[in-house]
Amino acid sequence: MQKSVRYNEGHALHLAFLARKEGTKRGFLSKRAAEASRWHEKWFALYQNVLFYFEGEQSGRPAGMYLLEGCSCEITPSAKGTRSTTEPLRRPPYYFTVLFGHEGQKPLELRCEEEQDGKEWMEAIHQASYADILIEREVLMQKYIHLVQIVETEKIAANQLRHQLEDQDTEIERLKSEIIALNKTKERMRPYQSNQEDEDPDIKKIKKVQSFMRGWLCRRKWKTIVQDYICSPHAESMRKRNQIVFTMVEAESEYVHQLYILVNGFLRPLRMAASSKKPPISHDDVSSIFLNSETIMFLHEIFHQGLKARIANWPTLILADLFDILLPMLNIYQEFVRNHQYSLQVLANCKQNRDFDKLLKQYEANPACEGRMLETFLTYPMFQIPRYIITLHELLAHTPHEHVERKSLEFAKSKLEELSRIMHDEVSDTENIRKNLAIERMIVEGCDILLDTSQTFIRQGSLIQVPSVERGKLSKVRLGSLSLKKEGERQCFLFTKHFLICTRSSGGKLHLLKTGGVLSLIECTLIEEPDATKGSGQVFGHLDFKIVVEPPDSAPFTVVLLAPSRQEKAAWTSDISQCVDNIRCNGLMTIVFEENSKVTVPHMIKSDARLHKDDTDICFSKTLNSCKVPQIRYASVERLLERLTDLRFLSIDFLNTFLHTYRIFTTAAVVLAKLSDIYKRPFTSIPVRSLELFFATSQNNRGEHLVDGKSPRLCRKFSSPPPLAVSRTSSPVRARKLSLTSPLNSRIGALDLTTCSASSSPTATHSPAASPPPHTGKVPLDLSRGLPSPEQSPGSVEEHVDNPRMDLCNKLKRSIQRGITQLPHPMFTADNSHCSVSPASAFAIATAAAGHGSPPGFNNTERTCDKEFIIRRTATNRVLNVLRHWVSKHAQDFELNNELKMNVLNLLEEVLRDPDLLPQERKATANILRALSQDDQDDIHLKLEDIIQLTDCPKAECFETLSAMELAEQITLLDHIIFRSIPYEEFLGQGWMKLDKNERTPYIMKTSQHFNDMSNLVASQIMNYADVSSRANAIEKWVAVADICRCLHNYNGVLEITSALNRSAIYRLKRTWAKVSKQTKALMDKLQKTVSSEGRFKNLRETLKNCNPPAVPYLGMYLTDLAFIEEGTPNFTEEGLVNFSKMRMVGDNFIVHLMQRFQCEPTAGVSLFLQVTQYLLDKALIIDEDTLYELSLKIEPRLPA
Repeated sequence: MQKSVRYNEGHALHLAFLARKEGTKRGFLSKRAAEASRWHEKWFALYQNVLFYFEGEQSGRPAGMYLLEGCSCEITPSAKGTRSTTEPLRRPPYYFTVLFGHEGQKPLELRCEEEQDGKEWMEAIHQASYADILIEREVLMQKYIHLVQIVETEKIAANQLRHQLEDQDTEIERLKSEIIALNKTKERMRPYQSNQEDEDPDIKKIKKVQSFMRGWLCRRKWKTIVQDYICSPHAESMRKRNQIVFTMVEAESEYVHQLYILVNGFLRPLRMAASSKKPPISHDDVSSIFLNSETIMFLHEIFHQGLKARIANWPTLILADLFDILLPMLNIYQEFVRNHQYSLQVLANCKQNRDFDKLLKQYEANPACEGRMLETFLTYPMFQIPRYIITLHELLAHTPHEHVERKSLEFAKSKLEELSRIMHDEVSDTENIRKNLAIERMIVEGCDILLDTSQTFIRQGSLIQVPSVERGKLSKVRLGSLSLKKEGERQCFLFTKHFLICTRSSGGKLHLLKTGGVLSLIECTLIEEPDATKGSGQVFGHLDFKIVVEPPDSAPFTVVLLAPSRQEKAAWTSDISQCVDNIRCNGLMTIVFEENSKVTVPHMIKSDARLHKDDTDICFSKTLNSCKVPQIRYASVERLLERLTDLRFLSIDFLNTFLHTYRIFTTAAVVLAKLSDIYKRPFTSIPVRSLELFFATSQNNRGEHLVDGKSPRLCRKFSSPPPLAVSRTSSPVRARKLSLTSPLNSRIGALDLTTCSASSSPTATHSPAASPPPHTGKVPLDLSRGLPSPEQSPGSVEEHVDNPRMDLCNKLKRSIQRGITQLPHPMFTADNSHCSVSPASAFAIATAAAGHGSPPGFNNTERTCDKEFIIRRTATNRVLNVLRHWVSKHAQDFELNNELKMNVLNLLEEVLRDPDLLPQERKATANILRALSQDDQDDIHLKLEDIIQLTDCPKAECFETLSAMELAEQITLLDHIIFRSIPYEEFLGQGWMKLDKNERTPYIMKTSQHFNDMSNLVASQIMNYADVSSRANAIEKWVAVADICRCLHNYNGVLEITSALNRSAIYRLKRTWAKVSKQTKALMDKLQKTVSSEGRFKNLRETLKNCNPPAVPYLGMYLTDLAFIEEGTPNFTEEGLVNFSKMRMVGDNFIVHLMQRFQCEPTAGVSLFLQVTQYLLDKALIIDEDTLYELSLKIEPRLPA
């Protein structure tokens, strides 16, 4: 037991206070002092297993404390010489002693005046020592072991007796048959006994030969039978089954050994270190790192012992009952898996302490660890449950259906799969929370909105914020200056409901902007092409977009942001608009948001069980997506396409995952055909259930909500605007608030509906609107009763208000057509009678008509027309929304597939020919066509082949004439060009590990080949020098190039150079390395530590996390992650359903991070320098590996042994 215990003084005082108030035993006792003849009276209080003593009953601070766990209490004979002669005769005191189990601790001698009181104290101390519990546990354990031994002995004896009885029965039957046969033979041979003596010897020989031949034929037949069985599929299956079982036992033995090293090599020594005088780690951190790994070890030790006992008699005994015992106890893995990431984070934080890091390296140097780190041992339990599932799956594949343990093994496999699903759901549920908390911890001021569990992370990246006072004065030269990029660079984070804008300090920490740092998307309007008529597009290169924020309690303001490229701008605006769409679409259906700012699921979506309940062709998890609907775990391709085109809602995370990974389970032609069907035949392509629920009446009274709009704050809660009231005296501000997606034209004071942002997807038009202006002295225009014709004067609007029986649908369509054919910029003004209706207004009117039935005078034909118009417009919006995301984020699909591109162009042209197309839909379609038809919009089309084929370039320079900066910049440019050329589909399916990898993943293989060529070039250039000084100078120059690549965030280039310097041909040149300066060696060590593969490239991952793009990561790190995901989970289930959880892991966790953060970013102001690139791509300078080593041996021969 430990000799000392460290305790917190504040905690001890708190326990002392509880002992004084609620202690199990309190009173005065005399305690023997250090001098044997003296006793001091103290006031004692017992609380749980801690005994406190105070100077007096009123003392607030204890004079001391004793830990009673494991102690014993004994009666002590009366001490002699302790009573004074002057004391009157009275009953002698009661003495007892408390003996502690700790070595070197003196016993505590106590006395009290009353014997009864002393016995009560002894009983209380005995209870506090937990001695009875320990004794009872030991007795029960002995009984249990004894009973187990008896049961095993009885089983063995019973089996032996059973076998003996069976053998005896068999022997009896054999003897009976022999007696009968002998009797028959005796009777049959009696007549011939006299003739046997006269039998011919030749006949005897013939009989012997016949007997021999019969025996030989019988043995041959049995040998054939045995050989046939050995070669039979059943015997082969049983051999494989036996091998699987033996392998499982070996794997379990290895796993128990790993847990033993984890507990005894790390956990228990660190617990002891935490109890030392100068602890390098606290007990809480030890518990957070190791969790319940000790309990897991005890569990698997028991299971392993059972396996070894059963395997001795395999295959006669069964194993399934062992899994029946193990299954209920495997729930302890849930806690370990749920908190695994947190434990690794705590370990990383503790490693910042030098003392702890030194102590941990000492433990890791133990030969039993075999060079493995603590993180490796902590990761082993994560894969144990899937390993059991795979083992049982293989075991069942070779177990006959009539086998005795077939059903038990199937039951164990199903239970393990259920446990694995539960663990996966819990990890997925906390994964988003951890991601948000990681961002929240990076922000110095903190961010409360990230503590909301409904926030879902969408994307992050670097944007440049243009100062509002200068955005009209900045020139193109000013935009490209370093001062603006440095001062205006912002780290932006997009979530489903908020947009964060931060600045990054030199230490990597983030700071929220004081004004406009946290933008609520429900208060924002996105304008993709701001001030297009003022020519600012030429100033900013069409890279800017604007977010107009209208907070309810402060003045509106505008945030202007610049994206690094058009593709990056399209991705940002597409995601922002989709988030706004989801918020406002849900608001359109539920009318009012909850007060706690959470976007709830509309009632009609909740009522559709197909959206959240399992079926034969779809299975859901417990985790909710950004639309607050359960995420899909498995589904058929038809159900995934149905969810993609569901008109009621579209989750941005589902859309991104689908577009990232659809190539695995379907083709682009199938997706496009589905979108085309939805547009051309919306009523036949959309499920009937979806159409019924689309027109379901909400539980709330929509009429009351639409009429009662009292304030801008209240009216902002409405996604469907109330009946618009516009008069001659309407102010520009009020006109602007009619549509959140419409920019303000302050010079005219009118609402321009055709200049709405194309970045807002079609569903973004379902936006909240401000309340109508007061009715005093104003003439309202009630759109729910019809729209004025172009020929009507402003005064005729008043006459139209009183007509309640207008044909809503026909008026709406005619108004839209007039806005398209007659007015390029229709406006809502009092002086202009040409009116055009925005999609938000159309949805507000149509939804009100569909949700509350027909007003007086409306017949069934009018109601059907309303529904048809809504369905067609909604279907068009959904198709355009999906196509916009597809074209803006996955342009490579159309670059590599010209047939797909032409089909999309034909579909968009067909959409443009629709006479009922709304103005915003027409503009969105034109924008998609423009984006799809653009050629060479960025440097993304610069290919490595184009650089190689340039013949009119000047002659390549040599290594001595090139500077380290020129080399680093061109290496970064080439690496970035090759990295950006990798298409999405090559990352799917582990094509780079197949035999036909050059055909399946040509760009990944080209990246790998370029990495090897660059590394060979560095090594060859160093080995070309014959003298030592020149080689040392070359090494120093290449290290400088690697350091500049690090500054340019080209970590692939850093690894190219460091791997070349670590080759055996160069690393062994001791005389050369002796000439290299200490500063270069220190820099080399720093670079190697940054790109080291230790801990799954943990240093490189942390560096990439804190750096601002553009950057070129090391591709091999991501390919390893993908291989891990691919190996662990299949693409399809046994029923043929798509494993969409895996698609989400690949798409969201990997491709979004890699592509959107790094591939879509341009290089930081690096231009092509052909003389340098020709040198870097010259393969004539490369020396093969064998020649390099021979040259190294020639330069510096091996020393004699």
